[in-house]
Amino acid sequence: MSQAELNPRTGLEVETSLEREIFGQHQFLRILTLERKRTERSRRCFVLMLVKSETLFRGPHKTSAFDKILCALSSSTRETDVTGWYKQGSIIGVIFTELGEAGQQAAASALLKKVTNALAGTLELAQMNELSVSFHVYPEDSSEDGPSNPVNSVLYPDLDGRSSTKKYHHLKRSIDIIGSLGGLIFFLPLFAVIAAAVKLTSKGPVLFRQQRLGQYGKSFTFLKFRSMHVQNDHTIHKEYVKRFIAKELGNGHGGEHGKPTVYKLTRDPRITSIGRFLRKTSLDELPQFINVLLGDMSLVGPRPPLPYEFAAYDIWHRRRLLAVRPGITGLWQVEGRSRVTFDEMVRLDLRYAETASFWLDMKILLQTPAAVVNGAY
Repeated sequence: MSQAELNPRTGLEVETSLEREIFGQHQFLRILTLERKRTERSRRCFVLMLVKSETLFRGPHKTSAFDKILCALSSSTRETDVTGWYKQGSIIGVIFTELGEAGQQAAASALLKKVTNALAGTLELAQMNELSVSFHVYPEDSSEDGPSNPVNSVLYPDLDGRSSTKKYHHLKRSIDIIGSLGGLIFFLPLFAVIAAAVKLTSKGPVLFRQQRLGQYGKSFTFLKFRSMHVQNDHTIHKEYVKRFIAKELGNGHGGEHGKPTVYKLTRDPRITSIGRFLRKTSLDELPQFINVLLGDMSLVGPRPPLPYEFAAYDIWHRRRLLAVRPGITGLWQVEGRSRVTFDEMVRLDLRYAETASFWLDMKILLQTPAAVVNGAY
């Protein structure tokens, strides 16, 4: 039989069955969050296993099936692994900790075989058919083309679990729709002027389309007024960004003649004459109101990275893509701009994600015009 009691060592409420401890949902998700942060420092991966059933963990057959499953998990996990409710009453989670830096997928495959065999040796065939078992490796692999799949939200259940956060996101989306529609109407005459200037001064389309990564690493088409010549080589920017993220270009103030090292090329040979003006005034960003209206971006949020930028991220940098949609402007643009290192920029984005509110968004939007005038490169 299973029952709830307090763990004398941790003081947390757990369910016990067959001498096996299983943490409640709140405690287990908190442990999962801490394990992610520990991995960011140690770089030793972990695997989250989820055992899901909509029938075996509740109702008249709960006790026997529950005990059998916990017995199988007990025989196939280590004392250092953590078992708990990922979703109370329907999904049991197990965190396999400290699995090392290499062979992540091989480790997940070995665990799958071991746990499946343990469950098959304990449960009846009908009960096995009621179960769904999945494995999620952290950190996830990425390449120069970006993550092979969107960032796995299963590993980040703490990001949108609060009802207040959900209410804010609904309000934020309403403001995005109203603001982007208003921006498109207000700047419509300027759109026509810029489009004509771009078309008359260089060959190529008016709009520049580029694949960027949005929330949870989902790819979308990012729009700007074209400020570069067509058919140019992006290698120069790719290498610059990699070196900047890796802190190989100084500490943020090691640029030419003591000027700050900025998160963009200030003497980019690919840029057209009108493009330099558009970038300096940030007018090239105006088509992103369309991205906001489509739901790929928000008015306020972190800037969306290129796939090869994401590939150069440290593990903890990736969190800037998770909690909120990317935005046209953000805390970095109004407080840091070109005066901070890449790590400091990410910390500003994370600070925004943790403290985001309607009033903070309004403050950032009101400060953006002055930030553009005073700090654009």
